[in-house]
Amino acid sequence: MGVTRRKLVTGNWKMHGLRAQLKEIAAIEAAAAAHPHVDVALCVPTTLIAAAVDHAQTVRIGAQDVHENEHGPHTGCVSAAMLVEVGAQTVIVGHSERRADQNETSHDAWAKAAAARKQGMHVILCVGETEAERNAGRAERVVQAQIEKSVPEDADGDWFTLSYEPRWAIGTGRTPTTEEIASIHAIARAKLRMMVGDAADRIRILYGGSVTGENAAKILAVENVDGALVGGASLTAEKFVPIIQAAAAI
Repeated sequence: MGVTRRKLVTGNWKMHGLRAQLKEIAAIEAAAAAHPHVDVALCVPTTLIAAAVDHAQTVRIGAQDVHENEHGPHTGCVSAAMLVEVGAQTVIVGHSERRADQNETSHDAWAKAAAARKQGMHVILCVGETEAERNAGRAERVVQAQIEKSVPEDADGDWFTLSYEPRWAIGTGRTPTTEEIASIHAIARAKLRMMVGDAADRIRILYGGSVTGENAAKILAVENVDGALVGGASLTAEKFVPIIQAAAAI
């Protein structure tokens, strides 16, 4: 519909990173500054957010999770206000590893997205099927159901990004075919339009799951793929920068 969406490349460090790795952020910052037409973000461990902010001006620093409540008796949890106070601008919610390991539901992802939105954060909400669901021919239905239950009613590209991550591709070195990626992203876009109307065309849809410098150009060229959510390859500038460069070349 004539809407131009800037590419967004986001790194998710997961449970990796000590202060010694801050030099990688400085190197990634330099690459991001050299490609101003691509948005770059890094979601680092909570313990590194404040220090990472000091090393980044172009790169948006974010968190990997947030609690849905503003405060309360939630030992070990962090609120959106706490994240903002230490400099986080972005947060990932609904990641498949939290859905699987912490038994989080689509409703949990919805509530966390709403909490982050209230504090002015940018939200990256993840959806994706398991290998068993794909093998059973249910991938499209699973993703549609997750979008329906997870995406806030006021979602807009100004603050909201969707990320399709097939669970079976995360950290395995396996990726869907470009045709499979295109199919799910088209379905996701259509589902967003049903939910939020024309605002859906301003919402970026990322692909995540074993994205590397070698396959990034092919994946990022797929219609409706507006960027990537990158795991292991985001831990070093050597591996992450080629993905930023691939996005810049699209």
